[in-house]
Amino acid sequence: MKIRNFPIAAVLLTLAMVGCDDSTSDEFEEVNGNVKEKYLKGVTTLSPQNDYYNRTFAIGYDSNNRVSTASNGSESSIFVYDDNGSLSNITGGNSDAFSMNELYKSPYDAFEVGHVEEYDDNGNPKIISFIEEDYDYETQDYVYEQYTAELEYDNVPNPYFHTLKAAGFIEAMDKVQLNFSMTPQASEIVAARNLFPNNNPTRITYKNSNNEIIYLYNADYEYDNDNYPTEAVITTSDLNSGETSQYTVIYSYKD
Repeated sequence: MKIRNFPIAAVLLTLAMVGCDDSTSDEFEEVNGNVKEKYLKGVTTLSPQNDYYNRTFAIGYDSNNRVSTASNGSESSIFVYDDNGSLSNITGGNSDAFSMNELYKSPYDAFEVGHVEEYDDNGNPKIISFIEEDYDYETQDYVYEQYTAELEYDNVPNPYFHTLKAAGFIEAMDKVQLNFSMTPQASEIVAARNLFPNNNPTRITYKNSNNEIIYLYNADYEYDNDNYPTEAVITTSDLNSGETSQYTVIYSYKD
């Protein structure tokens, strides 16, 4: 299965959706109200059964409360801002630990190359269609399969929103809304913007072209008094292989 790798700026943006008429911030506030601003400083995944899940994604901030660094333990990225305070560049390693594929340990590209077929009442992507490219070793040729991802959400804010805002990505999405051809990367940012959820995803059901369930992702969250997650137990099931995995995610926030 071919997994596409996008620059971290585009990958980070794939954490969330907004309509074309409102800014990202406006729609987020319309859906969630005036929520407390909390900024992630760490997302740690733990599993006693599989070392693959044992890792920590750490986020650093500068004196202006902007994201300054992001690290997955082996690679780090540095965020650079211009004189106006807007994100201008990201240097260093391509830390993909903040991508939707990484956060959801998904073997599919729905959050990178998907097309939203339906949104729910809160403007969250409800049904995403996408095409996977696989290599057939018998025919020695590539084959393309159509899949869908069906998503369900808790009625709480997307916990990554304010962290993404502190990194300059919400501003980037809003600028794309005003001028869709502002940069050569606009198409990636627009796609990410369309996939941006206002709420927190809790269940993802992947289906093949025959409408058969092939993979399940289920998250059972614990929230604090501000409706931000503190811990989650994630269970995934691959119905093709019959394998089931479980791991814990722990969230920590900037003081």
